[in-house]
Amino acid sequence: MGALARALLWPLLAPWLLPAAPALPAAPLTLPLRVAAPAPGPGPPAADGLALALEPEPEPAGGAASFLAMVDNLRGDSGRGYYLEVLIGTPPQKLQILVDTGSSNFAVAGAPHPNIDSYFDSQRSSTYHPKGFDVTVKYTQGSWTGAVGEDLVTITKGLNASFLVNIATIFESESFFLPGIQWNGILGLAYGALAKPSSSLETFFDSLVRQAGIPNVFSMQMCGAGLPAAGSGTNGGSLVLGGIEPSLYKGDIWYTPIMEEWYYQIEILKLEVGGQSLNLDCREYNADKAIVDSGTTLLRLPLKVFNAVVDGVARASLLYIQPMMRAGLNYECYRFGISPSTNALVIGATVMEGFYVIFDRARKRVGFAASPCAEIAGTPVSEISGPFSTDDIASNCVPTLPLNEPVLWIVSYTLMSVCGIILLTLIILLLLPYQCRRVPRDPEAVNDESSLVRHRWK
Repeated sequence: MGALARALLWPLLAPWLLPAAPALPAAPLTLPLRVAAPAPGPGPPAADGLALALEPEPEPAGGAASFLAMVDNLRGDSGRGYYLEVLIGTPPQKLQILVDTGSSNFAVAGAPHPNIDSYFDSQRSSTYHPKGFDVTVKYTQGSWTGAVGEDLVTITKGLNASFLVNIATIFESESFFLPGIQWNGILGLAYGALAKPSSSLETFFDSLVRQAGIPNVFSMQMCGAGLPAAGSGTNGGSLVLGGIEPSLYKGDIWYTPIMEEWYYQIEILKLEVGGQSLNLDCREYNADKAIVDSGTTLLRLPLKVFNAVVDGVARASLLYIQPMMRAGLNYECYRFGISPSTNALVIGATVMEGFYVIFDRARKRVGFAASPCAEIAGTPVSEISGPFSTDDIASNCVPTLPLNEPVLWIVSYTLMSVCGIILLTLIILLLLPYQCRRVPRDPEAVNDESSLVRHRWK
């Protein structure tokens, strides 16, 4: 029998309730995930073979102190993202960097822009070294082009050291630096497979793991549950590089496997609204991928799933709203915290604000635990429970994925090599002297000198 962990999420359908709401009813939306296989080693047995982490795994000596130094090192909100303060170059220049688990490049503004208050001037840094090529990165919303180089970076509330990392200085962008943002760069924490222009460009976190010797794990807590999606942009949060900080979660950590190492792609088994399953084929939830992305604001659902959720919300008469703040309005405005998507189910910041999320790259899994800061008037907005039977769910809910970009490059170069070999062989054959060997003449055959076709008398 299979099993799953069930995440009951108020941040999904009702992350912000009307102030007059006296208490939270049952969670309106449920996201069951396939649970990771248990890791080998000592520890309490896991029900149905589940990896139910009752305690955080041991960290290296001295790790707890450095993790505590990283607590509350984020600011932001779900609408405009959570950002981290870093120092870049020599002498150091201070910038605020958006933390994005849905991309892999580290880039900062390299020129003035009307929507940002500062930028990185590479000419002022004695430790900056250009690499001689540009890179363009496109997102669901916005894009930028920058010059790639490397320089020293220090995380002010994090690891007490500087690290040499690849960095793109943005000199051209479109719909990237939006009005109201309080960051001037982006830190992509996904796998190297998504790095532009190719996976050979080492990512920021891979550089940290290699140079600092930290475990290949990081975790995030974003404390914006119950607050406007586009508020002051100063909600707290934590990015823990290298492990798990026990003070940032309550209860158990439930892990779900990473299906492929590009985005943090996981497997959604089914989706319930008001305790009722949508009764869709589980592959619909994962079409063509389901990912955890801190750089996306809302819960984005494939169109068929989105329509089913809206119908379910209407039937259950549930609130799925977020307060909107607009200058000059004397009334409260709300919006849905979900949106349709054409190519993925995306668990964005609105959902992640309800949890402490662990990106355990070393064991290819993502963990979810209840976050102490995800409360409204002292009442938790989310919870995790399990295991539940998966007898009625397909053994594999992930559809066959199209080849991603690195694989396409490999296939392209292979085909080009084969074509080159064939062309070279043909050229050699054409250049070699052709020697004819006289053969007995066939009396029934005749050469038609006016034609390239040999005829035979009948």
